[in-house]
Amino acid sequence: AGLFGCALLTTATAASAQERIAPDSVYRVSPVMGQNTDSVLFGQMWKRDHLLAKRDRSLITIAALIASGKSDQLSGHIARGLDNGLKPAEIGEAINQLAYYSGWPNAVSAAEVANRVFEQRGIAPVQNSAGARVTLDPKAEAARQRTVAETTAPFAPGLAEFTNSALFGDLWRRPDLAPRDRSLVTVAALIAMGQPEQLSFHLNYAMDNGLTREQAGEGGTHPALYPGFPRANF
Repeated sequence: AGLFGCALLTTATAASAQERIAPDSVYRVSPVMGQNTDSVLFGQMWKRDHLLAKRDRSLITIAALIASGKSDQLSGHIARGLDNGLKPAEIGEAINQLAYYSGWPNAVSAAEVANRVFEQRGIAPVQNSAGARVTLDPKAEAARQRTVAETTAPFAPGLAEFTNSALFGDLWRRPDLAPRDRSLVTVAALIAMGQPEQLSFHLNYAMDNGLTREQAGEGGTHPALYPGFPRANF
């Protein structure tokens, strides 16, 4: 299973001891799924704080749901993300990031859901950042530009131009979401969409952006319980 392999999670021996998170509808239709929601998903995966904080897990979950078009579950996880310490501007920047990586339709739908959550909580409209742009690692940027010049520019010069200007010349330099968070969002999106071709680059880029190898691996493990294990096992 490579970097994303993870040991099979075991269910709790006493479901009654777990915090009840799964809705009654799940317990009525599939009580074992209700128990696993409480004991495995939230009782184990969400509690692996030694690898990624709950704030990071919320960011990954929001990204995976947006990228896979699963907006029905999005409002609850945006609310959970706010409770876990995500700032409204960070959620907005994650949605903007995903417009490029999972497409504008998914991002527009996510923005509509986020807007409803923000309005319910009395959160003011997010303002466009006026902060200084982030400086990307020069060595990593030089290597990336060489790769684009060698692999993309020869057959799609327009795509190469947008990759260098809009994607890495602007998007990855915006200050309201740290580069390591953009990497978490992007890796989660690629897994959720079942697109492993860019994962090798973005996992290396994630470590250039400050994630440890263990954190990058956990960023690939967490989505196993959202888009599913097959997509998390590359």
